[in-house]
Amino acid sequence: MERESMEFDVVIVGAGPAGLATACRLMQIAQEREQELSVCVVEKGSEVGAHILSGAVFEPKVLDELFSDWKETGAPLNTAVTHDELFMLSSESKSRTLPNALIPKTMHNHGNYIISVGNLSRWLAERAESLGVEIFPGFPASQLLFNDDGSVKGIIIGDMGIGADGEPKDSYEPGMELHAKYTVFSEGCRGHLGKQLIEKYHLDNGKTPQHYGIGFKEIWKVPSEQHQLGKVVHTGGWPLTEGASGGGFLYHMEDNQVAVGLIIDLNYQNPHLSPFDEFQRYKTHPVISQYLSGGERISYGARAITKGGLNSLPKMSFPGGLLIGCDAGTLNFAKIKGTHTAMKSGMLAAETLCEALFNPDNAEQDLNSYQTHFEQSWLQDELYSSRNFGPAMHKFGAYLGGAFNYIDQNWFGGKFPITLRDEKPDHAQMAEVSAYSKIDYPKPDGKLSFDKLSSVYLSNTFHEEDQLCHLRLKDPSIPISVNLVKFDEPAQRYCPAGVYEIVEEAGEKKFVINGQNCIHCKTCDIKDPSQNITWVTPEGGGGPNYPNM
Repeated sequence: MERESMEFDVVIVGAGPAGLATACRLMQIAQEREQELSVCVVEKGSEVGAHILSGAVFEPKVLDELFSDWKETGAPLNTAVTHDELFMLSSESKSRTLPNALIPKTMHNHGNYIISVGNLSRWLAERAESLGVEIFPGFPASQLLFNDDGSVKGIIIGDMGIGADGEPKDSYEPGMELHAKYTVFSEGCRGHLGKQLIEKYHLDNGKTPQHYGIGFKEIWKVPSEQHQLGKVVHTGGWPLTEGASGGGFLYHMEDNQVAVGLIIDLNYQNPHLSPFDEFQRYKTHPVISQYLSGGERISYGARAITKGGLNSLPKMSFPGGLLIGCDAGTLNFAKIKGTHTAMKSGMLAAETLCEALFNPDNAEQDLNSYQTHFEQSWLQDELYSSRNFGPAMHKFGAYLGGAFNYIDQNWFGGKFPITLRDEKPDHAQMAEVSAYSKIDYPKPDGKLSFDKLSSVYLSNTFHEEDQLCHLRLKDPSIPISVNLVKFDEPAQRYCPAGVYEIVEEAGEKKFVINGQNCIHCKTCDIKDPSQNITWVTPEGGGGPNYPNM
């Protein structure tokens, strides 16, 4: 197919913190060196920030490096953390407060801010555009382009106007090719192009399998007498039992709002487990409900989290480009923070690219010098010191794993002389249905707990109805012939948006995909025990529209 094309020095895929930090730093260096540079950022969301969801407590040191004037120029860091609390929840009503002296140092948040990462991304986009970056929201990067020598040439923007039957409609418009000297992929967790790049260039050779969690988040408006501005609450334990692990959070933001959420590791074993319903139960615990009762839920979302850390971090450079941020997996799990590390990975990317672009005689097409920049930065030190945190929790559980991490972080400064490894992929952890009893989840009460469809409504999700489904099955028979028999088709439960259903038609079971409900969390691509589902980009702008997440 003949497609129109545009040429740039650098194309960046994804307008999240990593991609926008890359763009800003590229233009800063270009201006410092009085060089011309063309930088384009494409974003699949309808606007910058529309698909961004994170807790989030933010460590501002990376912003000090990127924009030292961020306080004076309106960066949306409005709520400083005033104090931390950490609870172990032992049952649906019981809990125990952990004293600060027994909490790993990495979980202390003095000097940090409670923020909306979506709003931070919007602010970064404004700064990037003021520096001369071109940003195109609503344009998903759907395919990779390669040069004859096997290096990445750029990307293809997804076609518009293809019907559910795969045929072009009257409104059909072919996507444009964007060519670049170098392409940076910052799609976030489980980016579908990043996934292809890792496989093509064997970037994960010698690494442990990547590990993931699914993170839920709601924003509530609560009575003023229940609100404590700047308070940060983290929890472990209940409701996650029987081979499931993770933790919860509640952050008190400005305007009498709180962010409440639960992160569930996607290595859980029980096929009957429903992460969405675990989150609904979580909000009923007295430690959490005391702040939410009488309040109003105003936003909902969910997103997978890349949490394997340094042990799972792939090689981040390849011929023609770089893989950064959560697309690679730079989150510091010991801190439960990934925004500052994603941004730093992008700034290192910019420095590497400028060396190649402005010194063409010494340019490396495969950009191996990125690894040197990485290893000489504080990002390497952070990820090295947190390398055991996740494996310890997976291997030893919340209590023994927590004790190990306390010793590792507080006594050894993250330099414990042994490196733990977690070699089993998350999808391979799921047991067959006969190994566990069904979980009897309580019905939602409409006050603290809710159903999936009313929750998806709050995510402002929209997809054009008549479009090719962006959730692809490698083998359409597997959901019924394999997953239903062995695992009672867990897609019905692990999806946080009610996308997947088993229905009966003419006496036969049928697997139904309600793609219009998809909030782009990528959990199905990760957790399907048969690895039969592939998430790809839908038509431009489709998906959630998060206003303040």
